[in-house]
Amino acid sequence: MLSRLVQFLPLRIRRFLRRIPALVRLYQWLQRGQLTQDRNALVALVTVTVVIGVSAPASQTWFSPSAVVLTVLAGGLMLRVRSLGVLLGVVAAALLYDAIAMGFSRVGPGVIATIIVTAVLATVLARSREQLGVKGLRGEQMLLELRDRLRRHGEMPKLPPGWDSKVVLLQAGGSSFGGDFFVSVCNEQTLEVALVDVSGKGVDAGTRALMLSGAFGGLLGSVESGRFLPACNAYLQRQRWDEGFVTAVHLTIDLETGEYTVESAGHPPAVQFNAGSGTWRVSSAKGVVLGVVPEMSSEPESGVLGPGDALLLYTDGLVEAPGRDLDAGIDRLLGAVESLVPSGFKEGATELVTEMAAARDDDCALVLIWRK
Repeated sequence: MLSRLVQFLPLRIRRFLRRIPALVRLYQWLQRGQLTQDRNALVALVTVTVVIGVSAPASQTWFSPSAVVLTVLAGGLMLRVRSLGVLLGVVAAALLYDAIAMGFSRVGPGVIATIIVTAVLATVLARSREQLGVKGLRGEQMLLELRDRLRRHGEMPKLPPGWDSKVVLLQAGGSSFGGDFFVSVCNEQTLEVALVDVSGKGVDAGTRALMLSGAFGGLLGSVESGRFLPACNAYLQRQRWDEGFVTAVHLTIDLETGEYTVESAGHPPAVQFNAGSGTWRVSSAKGVVLGVVPEMSSEPESGVLGPGDALLLYTDGLVEAPGRDLDAGIDRLLGAVESLVPSGFKEGATELVTEMAAARDDDCALVLIWRK
């Protein structure tokens, strides 16, 4: 828009303006057709800043020098870093003008300090947006969408009559992202589930968990059940990550006969509840953590779930504590889960996990599957 206005200036004025280096660069920038939205936003914010700066000495009721902080914030949300630098220069000039016109007592250190802090935050925000290649608060919106997608991956599919389940995922510190995730697939006869624990916590672990949940969810049901964990291991080997390790437990259940197979990759052992004896039995399935060695080896375990029986999968956040034995942590978990048996496994599972996780700053997950 401004480039068109420049064309209507008299020839003598245009020649004069072209002799000033700063105006030459500005004229060339206006002539370029690139980054139109950024350029228009900068022109609009510069105009608002100039209006505030010029009007402040005449009417402080409507135009306060501190109002330029709004243009700085808007610049952090809308402008590229280089354009934001131009806007900050105009803001500084406007404040200097107001200080001279109104007196330095009216534009005091408090106003200047506020605008400096806001300018730093706006620069950080603009730099982050430029790295992501998004506008405004779209980066935060993308994180929310990724969080929701991860949660959808953690939903158990509808099971046929005679079966039920409960899945509880709890991130450390109330974060929206965590390193524990759950994927599953179910057809008319077979249910396959995998509970995975990515080392670390918070957003760092959550971003890797999101990537892996998509990959592992695609592998689940697409490869033979006995090849699922080796396929996951091969995928991690190709990534060549340096950030920690990944553990997983994979469960396959025949929903007609109740026969099941458990495979583990460095994960805490699954536990089976026998309704006939009223006891819990720790699974002997074990294996190497994922992504560490090229050829993964594991020792699966098979069994049968009868009416009233249940299988419990969980992550180490529920049973591990510094200076305490893992077996003792498993015993405490089973003692807590025992209280769910009389009223049904579905009732109170969320409260149980929340209570047990309160004393640990770690992601926690629990999966219960039982036959009615």
